[in-house]
Amino acid sequence: MENAFVEKARENHEKGYNCAQSVACAFLPVLSIDESTLFSVMEGFGGGMGGNEATCGALSGAVAVASLLTSSGKVENLTKAKTYELAKQMVELFEQRTQSLVCKELKGTESGVALRSCPLCIEDAVLIAQQVLHIE
Repeated sequence: MENAFVEKARENHEKGYNCAQSVACAFLPVLSIDESTLFSVMEGFGGGMGGNEATCGALSGAVAVASLLTSSGKVENLTKAKTYELAKQMVELFEQRTQSLVCKELKGTESGVALRSCPLCIEDAVLIAQQVLHIE
């Protein structure tokens, strides 16, 4: 059986969502945020941070999910360390799997050798988020 979160992320990307939006919005069933707000927040993270081909948008989407699930939304509740710990785990696992965190390296923009396609980065980010955040 297909993974529902991966399938939703794929559908999102096929509809024109950027990589960050595709990943983050796939997790709407477990988040306390509406799609329009999450879509808007994630918009600038696409294309490797505003089209700069820097940090992979799919990974940014996964980290956003961790933040939304972990943060209390209040500085005095001291959730930052836990959120950072989860984000660090995701970054490390993503880099191990894809060999880079950088969009232009993943897509092979400068080298001509793609390490990973956007659809595969999206799938990787979803699976890693599920693993680290224990989402089934």
